[in-house]
Amino acid sequence: MQIIKTVNEMQKISFENKLKGFKIAVVPTMGFLHEGHLSLIRKGKEVADIVITTLFVNPTQFAPNEDFSKYPRDYDKDFKLCEENGSDYIFFPEVNEMYPKGFNTSILIQGVTEKFEGEFRPTHFQGVATVVAKLFNATIPHFAIFGQKDYQQTLLLKKLNDDLDFGIDIIIAPTIREKDGLAMSSRNTYLPEDLRKKAGVLFFAMEETRKIIAKGETNRKIINTTLQMTLRTVQEIKIDYAAAALAVNLYEPEHFFPGDEIVLLLAVHLGKTRLIDNMIIKIPYRLNDDNFIKS
Repeated sequence: MQIIKTVNEMQKISFENKLKGFKIAVVPTMGFLHEGHLSLIRKGKEVADIVITTLFVNPTQFAPNEDFSKYPRDYDKDFKLCEENGSDYIFFPEVNEMYPKGFNTSILIQGVTEKFEGEFRPTHFQGVATVVAKLFNATIPHFAIFGQKDYQQTLLLKKLNDDLDFGIDIIIAPTIREKDGLAMSSRNTYLPEDLRKKAGVLFFAMEETRKIIAKGETNRKIINTTLQMTLRTVQEIKIDYAAAALAVNLYEPEHFFPGDEIVLLLAVHLGKTRLIDNMIIKIPYRLNDDNFIKS
């Protein structure tokens, strides 16, 4: 496994591997890797000959009230985990390599970014789109592997890929969860022990909401209320959003219809830690259909 620190060297290596006929997969991360990230690396190895894992804590996707410097980092551990799980290269640039002096470009993607995360973190998706475009240009992959946990972000990245003609096969892998259902996240380490024990309510709330949909509920406001009321059974939770929308475009109709694929989206503060999650559900054609849940 090689660690690459410059865009030019990374591009050179990718071109050389492509000339040899190798397929390349990239797994963009901000480091502090956990099993969710590692599952993406392994997925990359399933579909490609060469896996490039990127480790870059991107300052442009942090809001002014979010502390970039406090984001958890353990690069030595990350390097070891990457090698053990099949990474061939780690792209590990410094901030001034990705954003050199005079850099003044950002990518704004409209249509899927204005609400939910976009409402509460207005500059976040511009930062994500810009850095991912630069990572695509640096690694020149055939495949890019992302996790479903950041669902709204996956819609953004598919649109980025399509609109800017990158021609990359975007693969969305399932969310990896802890035993209590909490989606694995680097930010989970911020949770003190007492609040960590309560964090399973996020998955529980989505499961309770799934059950009323299985029984025939299609009214979006009632679905949202069930999700929000279940979350509020934990006193320390403050909700940014907890809502259902059409999975394809995040449109929020008054009612959903049988066959619709919807997504439950939530972002909450548990103490000082902000957590996000989602669940994709297909509205059943018949009641109590246990096979309608997708993820």
